[in-house]
Amino acid sequence: MLWIITKYLMTAGVVVLVSELAKRSDRLGGLIAALPLVTIITLIWLHLEHQSEQKIANHAWYTFWYVLPTLPMFLVFPWLLPRLGFWLTLLASVLISIVSFGLFALIARRFGIELL
Repeated sequence: MLWIITKYLMTAGVVVLVSELAKRSDRLGGLIAALPLVTIITLIWLHLEHQSEQKIANHAWYTFWYVLPTLPMFLVFPWLLPRLGFWLTLLASVLISIVSFGLFALIARRFGIELL
């Protein structure tokens, strides 16, 4: 139980760190948020929990493919925000990400990459 609490606190700390840095500097907050910190922490947790190298490698592999279809949301969000407000922009961004992911998964399947 102590291990899971440690994982929660350290992982939550990353989110708090990014949000606090973003308040002070848009660029620094964006840079830190763009780093694959959650993935790196997850890879560390998997390693410390004695998961197989194949399991850890698969996590990194699929993370790469799942990141790509989320990128359009980051382009659309700043454009929509002044037009729709925060909550509608957030909703639209989620929908864009879902549609992008679905289309990307269909395209990737043609190349032998199963994402769904």
